Amino acid sequence: MPVRYVITTLKPDVRPEDYERWLREYDYRVANTLPSIISYRTHRIEGPINGAPDARWNYIERIEVRDVDQYAKDLASPAGQELIRQLYERYLDRSRNVFFWSEPIED
Repeated sequence: MPVRYVITTLKPDVRPEDYERWLREYDYRVANTLPSIISYRTHRIEGPINGAPDARWNYIERIEVRDVDQYAKDLASPAGQELIRQLYERYLDRSRNVFFWSEPIED
């Protein structure tokens, strides 16, 4: 199953506790309703990032999906668009995002 990783940074005026409350109360709930998502979790980055000492990323998201095309459709839905709107208008500095898709190497 494809996995998307998104490394993010809070806007300068956003308190981590406010963003994390929004994650728990809204983002996780909406993500659970999107048919393409198998699992989704955001992790707070603690301490320096080895190899990138000047990086100021705050969080990394791991989103496991059934199908990449369906995931794009889900994000384009009204629920997905509202989630994205809140995320970037209120909390994250979109210009600092780093993201990529990955495929697990099975044994």
